Amino acid sequence: MRNLVLILLMFSLLLAGCNANPQPTRGEVTVFVAVPLSGFQANGGQTVLGGVRLAAEEINRQGGLLGYKVVVIGLDDESDSDVALAGAEKVKEALASGQKVLGVVGHLNSGQTLAAMEVYKDLPLIIITPTSSETSITQKGYRNFFRVNANDTVQAAVDAGFLVNNLKAKRIAIVHNDTPYGIGLRNEMQKALASVGAEVVLALQVKEGQARYLDEVAQIKAANPDAIFYAGYEIEAPYLRADLVENGVTTPLLASDGAFLAATIDEANGTAEGMYVSAFAPSPQVAGQPWIQAYQAVESRNPDTYSVNGYSAMAVLAEGVKKANSLDVTKISDAMRQIDFRGVMGELQFDVNGDVKNPKVFIFQVRDSQFVQVAP
Repeated sequence: MRNLVLILLMFSLLLAGCNANPQPTRGEVTVFVAVPLSGFQANGGQTVLGGVRLAAEEINRQGGLLGYKVVVIGLDDESDSDVALAGAEKVKEALASGQKVLGVVGHLNSGQTLAAMEVYKDLPLIIITPTSSETSITQKGYRNFFRVNANDTVQAAVDAGFLVNNLKAKRIAIVHNDTPYGIGLRNEMQKALASVGAEVVLALQVKEGQARYLDEVAQIKAANPDAIFYAGYEIEAPYLRADLVENGVTTPLLASDGAFLAATIDEANGTAEGMYVSAFAPSPQVAGQPWIQAYQAVESRNPDTYSVNGYSAMAVLAEGVKKANSLDVTKISDAMRQIDFRGVMGELQFDVNGDVKNPKVFIFQVRDSQFVQVAP
């Protein structure tokens, strides 16, 4: 009888072990998340970091990557290219010290990505940006660079089409910030608008982080456009919108993906209602309530718009590792150009340059203080 009890006890323990989630057993592999974690764009960076953390936790619950536990380390670039470059040097030092580093998710902004890639391009790791969209980044021949979002050539074509076909605008004023992202998107929009028969009646450059736009409002009034396109960030768009509306300009405004954050609504002094914003990913609501609850459990906050991008960047990087069955960067890079990954951003496949095949751009409108998808 005693032997029977012992056998039953051992059997029950065996069953419990089989039902438990497998644990990583081969050590740790690091993924740096290089985004602004302080300063005026901290919220955007933190939402990316939260998405990466959630994806890493799910991976680790399933036994990790090839048996390695994924460790996520935030790297604050402060939305500054010099700081981003210094951060890239820290990643280089981590590799030199023997730390097993898989890759970097980042940067949030194109300017910081362009600066840091001067270091990353020569390192044995994968760089995958969640949001950097400046078109030239993937034209530089990098073998270890990917992005999960559309580039600005695609964004400009979609946004120009929406302005002309949906809003029936023919005379467009373009306002843009003075970053590589803002300038590059302005150039792409000028070409895209010309291709659909629209006229750019005004092009204005403003400063990154600018808070008042009274001079610009006066120039926009004088140009009398049918619509306004803004190429910049959530740290400018709400204040531009407020100065426009408060000075009697109700012309439709479409802001670029850089403004697709809750701050664009929250900081607009009640004037955001009705404005449009383009985006590279659907709202987190599309991911479903279980995903949102899982995010809240990891981050103790609600996901924001870029959380989906961070999550997708980590998930697709993991898929590349699994397909390569290796942590070798060359094998992962080759594997990522062959994957067909389906997740919260839809289907993700990469071309030879690291751009997404069949990229998607979504248009949202602010309704009842929420982003509501209106196209496609």
